[in-house]
Amino acid sequence: MTTLHTASAEEYTGEEFHRAVLKVKPKTAVFDCDGTLWSGDAGYGFMVWSMESGLLSRNASDWLDSQYRAYRAGKVSEMEMCGEMVQVYAGLREEEMRKAAATYFRTHMEANIFPEMRALIAALRENGTSLWAVSSTCNWVIEEAVRHFGIPAEHVLAASVQIKDGVVTSELLDVPTDEAKADALVRAGVPHPDCVFGNSIHDEAMLKIARHAFPVNPTPALLKSAADQGWTVFFPESVLKDSKV
Repeated sequence: MTTLHTASAEEYTGEEFHRAVLKVKPKTAVFDCDGTLWSGDAGYGFMVWSMESGLLSRNASDWLDSQYRAYRAGKVSEMEMCGEMVQVYAGLREEEMRKAAATYFRTHMEANIFPEMRALIAALRENGTSLWAVSSTCNWVIEEAVRHFGIPAEHVLAASVQIKDGVVTSELLDVPTDEAKADALVRAGVPHPDCVFGNSIHDEAMLKIARHAFPVNPTPALLKSAADQGWTVFFPESVLKDSKV
């Protein structure tokens, strides 16, 4: 194990990480998505793409941009912002949203998938592990993305709104972030997953309910928490390369 990023939290090499997870023989494994399965923030990226592609109207784009600026300034909470980033599509057809999500994944996300995480999930799937994805990004993007990992839509817990007659409404169903991620898992019947993988402090609550916590590509705040909790962390090769540039 190495300690390239911190002297207090141990790090797995790629082989050690893969071996440590499989050694647990998990029956259930839960994955955060943005920053954990791929680099970047797909929620923010899809928001910007929606504005630039014309999926959102000018008025909706201006309002969402204003809200996001307020969020960055600390005037709008994480949960409120994530909820608004799915509510803003009210009035559009769900079919249109799913087509947009597929296009966005293909053109902006697929190349950013961490190969180590793709390989790990493939191995877990072969071993019969029940796979779940939990994210505060809208469910259309997450369901499309994790489909390529073999995670079924019914095992996706993401920011979502009510659909009525095929049309998106502004009625929130769920915004899994922070403690709400752990709460969503409890409601789904997965109160103590064998393994949980996450990259940010917003994943801390669900990492804590896991029998085995695996911080992946952790942000500074989660890195500190990992050191406090005694969790060993893993940085994908592409992240390590970028940190040396």
